[in-house]
Amino acid sequence: MSISFEKALGIHQQALSFRAQRGEVLANNIANADTPNYKARDLDFASVLAQQSEKAAHGSFQATRTNEHHIAAEGFEIADASLKYRVPFQAAIDQNTVDAQLEQSNYTENAMQFQASFTFLNSKFKGLMNALRGE
Repeated sequence: MSISFEKALGIHQQALSFRAQRGEVLANNIANADTPNYKARDLDFASVLAQQSEKAAHGSFQATRTNEHHIAAEGFEIADASLKYRVPFQAAIDQNTVDAQLEQSNYTENAMQFQASFTFLNSKFKGLMNALRGE
């Protein structure tokens, strides 16, 4: 009898991946806080996770190559299309839309949620290991 990690872990594996991607996006925003014309972006975590859940429930889309010269669609992330530009609360003179305090707050919140997801997945793996050992 084999163990399906996708069934055992559920959506939590993808949630951790999307939290990591959101952390990168927010870190880019913070790093570009002083860059003229930089537009702050964010990943809508709830909609990405909902899309992933729906995809898992109804089967996934499989892209096929009709010509050997076409680029394979492997590794395409659903989160790429879910990156949205953030609407600023107050316009800056240099057209930069980054609010450093908001970005740092969002980054900290995302980091805590990432840690919580990681802790949850870790407990799932410990449970699987205990089951394999017969404990």
